Amino acid sequence: MAEKNGFELQLAKGFRDFSSSEKIMRDKVISEIKDVFELYGFSPLETPTIERLDVLEAKCAAGDVSDAISEIYRLEDQGGRKLGLRYEFTFALARYIGMNIQTRMPFKRYQIGPVFRDGPIKSGRYREFYQCDVDIVGVKGVIADAEIISLVSFALKKLGLDANIEVNDRKLLNDVLNFVKIPEEKADSVIIAIDKLKKIGEAGVKKELQEKGIDLNKIQQLLDILSVFGTNTEKLKKIKSILGETEGTKELEELFNYLESFNVDFIFFPSLARGLGYYTGPIFEAFLKDESIMSSSIAGGGRWDRMIGKYLGNEKRGYPATGVALGLEPIMEIIKKIKGTGAETTAEIYLIPIKTLKQSIAVAQELRLQGIKTMIDLMERNVAKNIEYADKQGIPFVGFIGEDEIKQKKIKIKNLKTGKEELVAVGKVRDILE
Repeated sequence: MAEKNGFELQLAKGFRDFSSSEKIMRDKVISEIKDVFELYGFSPLETPTIERLDVLEAKCAAGDVSDAISEIYRLEDQGGRKLGLRYEFTFALARYIGMNIQTRMPFKRYQIGPVFRDGPIKSGRYREFYQCDVDIVGVKGVIADAEIISLVSFALKKLGLDANIEVNDRKLLNDVLNFVKIPEEKADSVIIAIDKLKKIGEAGVKKELQEKGIDLNKIQQLLDILSVFGTNTEKLKKIKSILGETEGTKELEELFNYLESFNVDFIFFPSLARGLGYYTGPIFEAFLKDESIMSSSIAGGGRWDRMIGKYLGNEKRGYPATGVALGLEPIMEIIKKIKGTGAETTAEIYLIPIKTLKQSIAVAQELRLQGIKTMIDLMERNVAKNIEYADKQGIPFVGFIGEDEIKQKKIKIKNLKTGKEELVAVGKVRDILE
């Protein structure tokens, strides 16, 4: 915290600066996630950070009982128009499709960027955070959901994260609520309470449901159905033995078969609900297996078939959609805990002129034309201080350029990790760096 001009320099609560080393690491992770999105055939889409408030607050977006609605950052422009900061990307995609109904289907898009929620702050959660979204619009079959889950599994493995992917279906949850005879007007709030079962346990969920006016016997019946044990197939069979064959059980059976074809490991988690009110079918979340590192979800999503039609005022109009958001913030927290922070610069080599500054500038430019990320001493420090600077910045190589090197059109390159030195032609530097 610093004082200047009589006031304290502070960040807004829940917001952060990123150091160079953190930003380099974040950009690398984003690039790896983006590569996976594109491997699966998704194309980029960009939407505004600020949206009309009526779009953000629409019941077809998060749902009026969702915490996300109460966490919107609200503002007003000079014309008195009510606006808000986006809190996620799904509603923006729905709004985009609604405004561009000629879009060719299926539409497979990804979007990566910051979203904002004025909510509680904890490890891995901030008020400005990045989401990495992929969605498929226009495919009714659960094969689209299976592909999204496969993509999540692929991306997390590429990032070196050992995670469990939990799977459920909102249709199954609705089947269970109907079986237990939960009033329709309380269904959404009950689902939100069920979604907290992992975090607050049965006692906490029971208390919350009782506060919502749900009968204790119905609560216990509900929890008994959702707490079955066994393999994925065994759990689904047990629920079928209670409910009979329903739309939800049939959809999950089909999803399980497709996930087997994609060779994806997953866990059927019957109490998984996902808090947002727009989900209509399969839902899924990913958690790191080692919860001592991170217990929060690192990815989550599901099917949302009705939102686009609702925005258009015609819920029956067919715009099936499914997708997932990978949470960059918890992923970064995990990677920092496992690997620590990396280099403070992207430079691959640091040039140290020895009374050859003008000629060394020309060499630096030549290396840059070769695509080599190059820094050069701009402060004319001595060799020892330059080596110390390069080492602390995490630059792996330094290059000494004296009069002899200029005459030979070479650079004396030192590997700061091994200490090895060799004289290299300017045109061959890339071979050494690799």
